[in-house]
Amino acid sequence: MAQFPHADKSMDPLAVNVMQKPIKSYALITGASRGLGKAFASELAGRGWNVLLTALPGEDLQSFCNHLEKTFPIEAKFLECNLTDRAEIDRLTTWIKDNYPINLLINNAGKGGTSEFEKASIHQIEEIILLNVRAPAMLSHQLLPLLKKNKPAWILNVSSMACFSPIGYKTVYPASKAFVRDFSQGLYQELKDSGVFVSVVHPGPMRTNADSTSRIERQGILAKAGLISPEQMARKSLTRLFRKDTRILVGWMNQFLWLLTKTIPLRFRTPWITQIIKREIQSSPQTHRYEPYISYRSQ
Repeated sequence: MAQFPHADKSMDPLAVNVMQKPIKSYALITGASRGLGKAFASELAGRGWNVLLTALPGEDLQSFCNHLEKTFPIEAKFLECNLTDRAEIDRLTTWIKDNYPINLLINNAGKGGTSEFEKASIHQIEEIILLNVRAPAMLSHQLLPLLKKNKPAWILNVSSMACFSPIGYKTVYPASKAFVRDFSQGLYQELKDSGVFVSVVHPGPMRTNADSTSRIERQGILAKAGLISPEQMARKSLTRLFRKDTRILVGWMNQFLWLLTKTIPLRFRTPWITQIIKREIQSSPQTHRYEPYISYRSQ
């Protein structure tokens, strides 16, 4: 009988034995080609879910889908699109509505950067807002009727530990993730009796690649202590989602940092965190950068 890694069927109402009963439950994961999005896709496939993946063109989603279908008895389909483009969001949601009865939406795609605000281009600022704010709201809105039709259903929005405080030299990113947090909590209240459960996860530092790990290590001992793998984050987040936790914090360090944000007044907390980020910029080979440290591809 097939065995699936990390499968916790007591926590996952739709993770049935696919050797006995075909599964027609689908999960859509955005930003699924790397990092946490890719880990979500692998974890769900291991639990017996069919997965629908989207990411930017050129991210080789075809090979990843082929790998998932060869490894697990599930369907893995993909559609390449740019979620900062309204027409592309419409194309993605139409593709799903016409073909797949989804039960789970994971709004994972996101983008951020580290720079003096004035030195960031208007295009970079706009991309963060469109991808982190508009895309999850629009996808949730457009797919909600389908989720209600196929309940029980879930929406998991990926925020960040950065949402709990303003941060200089990141500016727009934590504000955008605070939107994700508040949007998720409000939508949960609207839908809690509808059969569609809404949750939000707040990832902290993750070992997505060598560059991001190096960047995090320059932020100091607290950041390094909280480092976990995307696979761990995905597995624990999904388990808690299916337990119906409305706010997900994974790891003792993230719990500790969340308590700090509740304890330290904003007038002290904001300059303290900003100074940590400023030191990171000063120690970087590129003094001013606005790269996708949590990107559409790798969040």
